[in-house]
Order: sequence, then C-alpha cells, then structure tokens
Amino acid sequence: MALASSSTASRILHRFSSPPLSPSSSSSSLPRARRRVARPRGYSRFAVRWEGRLVVPIALLGGFEDADAAESDDEEDAHGVLRPLEGEDVNLDLHAPPSGPERWDVLGLGQAMVDFSGMVDEEFLERLGLEKGTRKVVNHEERGRVLRAMDGCSYKAAAGGSLSNSLVALSRLGSSRSTRYPKLRIAMAGSVGSDPLGSFYRAKLHRANVHFLSKPVKDGTTGTVIVLTTPDAQRTMLAYQGTSSTLSYDSDLASIVSKSNVLIVEGYLFELPHTIKAIKQACEDAHKNGSLIAVTASDMSCIKRCYNDFWDIVANYADILFANANEARAFCELSSTDSPMSAARYLSHSVPLVSVTDGVHGSYIGVKGEAIYIPPPPCVPVDTCGAGDAYASGILYGILRGSSDLKGIGLLASRVAAVVVGQQGTRLRVQDADRLAESFALHLDNLEFCSDVGTDHVSNF
Repeated sequence: MALASSSTASRILHRFSSPPLSPSSSSSSLPRARRRVARPRGYSRFAVRWEGRLVVPIALLGGFEDADAAESDDEEDAHGVLRPLEGEDVNLDLHAPPSGPERWDVLGLGQAMVDFSGMVDEEFLERLGLEKGTRKVVNHEERGRVLRAMDGCSYKAAAGGSLSNSLVALSRLGSSRSTRYPKLRIAMAGSVGSDPLGSFYRAKLHRANVHFLSKPVKDGTTGTVIVLTTPDAQRTMLAYQGTSSTLSYDSDLASIVSKSNVLIVEGYLFELPHTIKAIKQACEDAHKNGSLIAVTASDMSCIKRCYNDFWDIVANYADILFANANEARAFCELSSTDSPMSAARYLSHSVPLVSVTDGVHGSYIGVKGEAIYIPPPPCVPVDTCGAGDAYASGILYGILRGSSDLKGIGLLASRVAAVVVGQQGTRLRVQDADRLAESFALHLDNLEFCSDVGTDHVSNF
C-alpha cells in the first residue's frame, strides 16, 4: 500500500473554500496520497397496510402530495395531511432534473432507498431470527415477512439511505442563513423506479435542497430499508434493493462528475458487482478533473465481501475515507481487540484523511500515520441510526468551508452526530443545522484572527 506524500492541508482544503479563508498554523496537515497505480488522473407520517402481498403506504397507492410541504422540510416536524392526487396529476413529471449550476460543490453516488422506520423490542427481533445491530439485504419475500409481523404498527417514511442522510445534513449546514458563506450546491445520482415511492424520494430530496439528477428506471421499483430500533437505541436494518442496485455511468453522469468539486461514493454500492465499473469510471474522471474523492465504508460485512474492490478504489483514488471502528478494523484485517486509533493510523498511510468513529468513545482523524482524538460531546442517545452519516457531513462541511484545523472539523462532526443521535430520525433538523453552522463560523473567525495576530488557537468552539 502506498505511503502518503507531504503536501499541506491548506493546498487541498483551500482549493474548495468558499469564500477563501486564511489557512491556520495548525500542526495537523492533510497529505495527498501517492497512488498504488500510476495513471492519468421532512418525512411524512402515515400508517401502512397490506394490498395483497405488497405492503404499501396508503397515501402512495395513487401518489400523494404533502399538504403542508411549504411549512416544514424537517422529517420530524412534517405532520403532513396526505391526500390522493387527482387523476391527471398522477402522471406529473417529477423526474426532469432542474438546470444545475456551473459546478456542484458535492456530488454523491449511492443507493436511493425509502426508509420505513419503527420502534420494536428485542423479543420481536428474536421471534423473527434477526440479529440486533446488523444490516441485511433481503428479497421481496423476506421483506414481506417482517412487514407482516409489524402489521398494525405506525411507520415513519423518509427519503433515506446512508448517503442521502449525509447529503441532506450537509445541504442544511451549507444553507444556513446565520453565516456569511454562500449556499452549498449538493447533488446526488442513483437509481429509483418510476413508481410512486420513486417520486416521493425525489420530491423529499428536492425539498431538502439536494438535487437528484438521475432519471427514474422505467417500470422499476424503488428500494426500501426497514429500520427497526430497539429501546437501547440500536438499529437493525433490512434492505430491499429494487432498482437501487443499478448504477449506469453514461455520458450524462460523466458530465456531472466533471463539474463536481467533491465526489462521494457510498460503500453499499460495492456489494453490487456490476456497479464496480461505474464507480471506477466516476473516480477516474473525478481525479482527472482535480476533484476530492470520498468513500464511505458503510458496513463491515460489505467490506469483507468486497474487500479487494474496496481497496482498489480506496488506495488508488480516495482522498477521504469514512468508517466506524469495526469497518476500519475490517479494512486493516485487525481483530476486534485492536483499537480504532491503530486502524486510523494504519489507513492514513494509504488515504490522506481517515475518519473513524467509535460511538460513545469518541472518534479519530487519521493523517500521515498519526491519529487526532476527538472527544464525544454530551449526549443522551435516542436512536443511533444515521450517526455516522451525520458525522461525515460535518467533516465535509468543515473542508468545504476551507478550514485546515482538523481538530475543529472533528469537533463539529461529533456535534452534528450527537444532535442526530439525541433525536428520533436520521435527518439533521434545519434549526440545529443553523446553530451548528453559526458556531463553526465563529470558530473559523477566531481561528483566522489568531493566525493574523500570531497567537495559538485551541479548538473549543
């Protein structure tokens, strides 16, 4: 595996800062990795019921709209009064992507899934033979078996998926009106069907200022994830992929990649063998155009199944790697007794910046063989689903705002994650995003002032 080179944090991070900020005198620097291979380079609440063998939201049987959509974009606050669309509205074209900007700040490639989440007890999991805290890919019949067991329960529905959670949080941080920064331009490419769930997914992302740029798959079915959360805040996930297992790298997507400052690749895509070629082409084009490339590990079992493909992309293209402790150890083939700090240090010899989260124990940012410890903020966990996604959004936000203070970026990321863990639902609320973005802006102002006057600065915002 390649060793990192010695270019500085400001050279990489300042490239995408908006507006430009003066680099700090931080002792932590972000290197550019030498490549192994030389090459040119708000949900709506509604009950669900059975229609034959398919469980579908009542409101989705003929399409729907959220009657109070203009009032709230937050998952937790959108108590929408859902009504069926009129017959002529069912064919309303929600797919045509809007004309985008000259460049996107961030483009994400990932699985587009609608989340159905609910609270269950551990006896429910045992009765169905589900291992708590795991993620499993299921077929149509397995999904139906779980949903039948939950018949009569209420669900929360959201335009979910790990990547979209990160992109929505990043968009809300980047759209804060409490800072002087221009709005971040966020986009996603993936695969949804031409079914009502696909329209629901696209509409929800659009309301969160995340532009979903891929056209729907004709006659395709949109993927779903059942998220079962137990009282100890652990979540068990069952993914039904539908058409989300398809990612084609065509000329349209290539054009979008060429206009993106940061490309994020969701790790769940790696478990779909026919997507590896598309991932590699996207990373190749992004690298040629000088974009930063981030990869999310997503799931430990996914890493083990796709180990060689992950390392091919991570070691040859990635500038940033997001992983939790177990995923980082899986990358390094370390035992469960090895510390996440060791994994962060090991991985940072091949990837310029490595982010490793370790739950209540904090997190680490690995750089050039060293690891910066980020202490966890106070938090009473309610639902751990989406914690890592939120953390990743904080890291990316700090980078996009031009900070080279890795400790400060890590503290921001941990605070974003703590806010999400302390609520029911995976999405960062708008008001929380405003507060966090404003706090970080003040931190950067203080950092710049200290740099100008030649005094040391401590990351304690």
